[in-house]
Amino acid sequence: MAEKRDYYEVLGVDKNATQDQIKRAYRKMAKKYHPDVNKSPDAEEKFKEVNEAYEVLSDENKKAAYDRYGHAAFDGTAGAGGAGGFGGFGGFEDMDFGDIFGSFFGGGGRSRTRDTGPRQGEDRFVQLDIDFMDAIRGKKTDIKINYDEPCKACNGSGAASPNDIENCPRCGGSGRVRMQQRSPFGTFVQESECPDCHGTGKKIKKICPECRGKGYKNKNVTVELNIPAGINTHQQLRVQGKGGRGINGGPNGDLYVEIYVRPHKHFVRQGNDIHIEIPVSAVDATLGCKVEVPTVYGDVEMSIPEGTQPGTTLRLRGKGVKSLRGNTYGDEYVTVNVKIPTKLTKAEKDLYKKLQGGTTRKSIFEQFKNSFKA
Repeated sequence: MAEKRDYYEVLGVDKNATQDQIKRAYRKMAKKYHPDVNKSPDAEEKFKEVNEAYEVLSDENKKAAYDRYGHAAFDGTAGAGGAGGFGGFGGFEDMDFGDIFGSFFGGGGRSRTRDTGPRQGEDRFVQLDIDFMDAIRGKKTDIKINYDEPCKACNGSGAASPNDIENCPRCGGSGRVRMQQRSPFGTFVQESECPDCHGTGKKIKKICPECRGKGYKNKNVTVELNIPAGINTHQQLRVQGKGGRGINGGPNGDLYVEIYVRPHKHFVRQGNDIHIEIPVSAVDATLGCKVEVPTVYGDVEMSIPEGTQPGTTLRLRGKGVKSLRGNTYGDEYVTVNVKIPTKLTKAEKDLYKKLQGGTTRKSIFEQFKNSFKA
């Protein structure tokens, strides 16, 4: 069996990380390895590993136990065989170390409270590839979603009526049960999920006939997604209520659609600016001309100044990408690529020879060589 990785290493945080830092790291890693987003063969296993790490490090008591004993804190081998360890004391293997260390670190032996009320479900993440021009201009598109919709008949409770929901008699509605166990250190309390209500704190006398007590119905739906003009790769759109199903009748989480923009053959986007390279003949670059330059909004006439050098960049104001946060636009930058012909007709050769021999001005190369003499 493969050795478990360090939980801090799994989430990419150090041991001094705050709970906020741990939570942010978890959301980042969960998004990276979520099976809906990551299609790698090992993505599901890594996703489970990330969730296991977060379950421990997000709980102060479990985190304290893990910091002291590592993975052994949860597999019954903490301190086994060592001086003052737990080895040799029967029954300790099944103890909840989170609660044990909770009493050591100021818990006073009291059980942790557990929220058994309605809770919102987890958010989900999917990826959507779109064309370059669709990102520039915006569009509406349909996406197909499979999700668990809260049952409308019981509002997600799973009960035929509100009167059919009562507190679990075994745990008294707490969702947790406690057992005492004696040891050489004294009496310790083991707390675990109630086996009757599975931690919900509720018992249903009569189940909802529509969802058969599940509280939800699995559905395949088509949702219209409004892609705004100017969106870019890695930006996300939220579809409210189409994420993971809620807990104890709580609302669904949200679905986040991460956009990936396919590259264009000629246009390159940098922020809200567009870059393009255009070919111009040596004659047009020398004498100057007007050309119809492609932009993301159509062709625009632009003047090539007389004597334009290769690599010169000219700007077309306001022909870039629309900002998502206002009615402003970037610019388009046009780089002039002066093309020298490799094949000439006889008439073209004659003209070039006439130009070459008919000027009294020193050639560019001669001017360059003379600069060395100077």
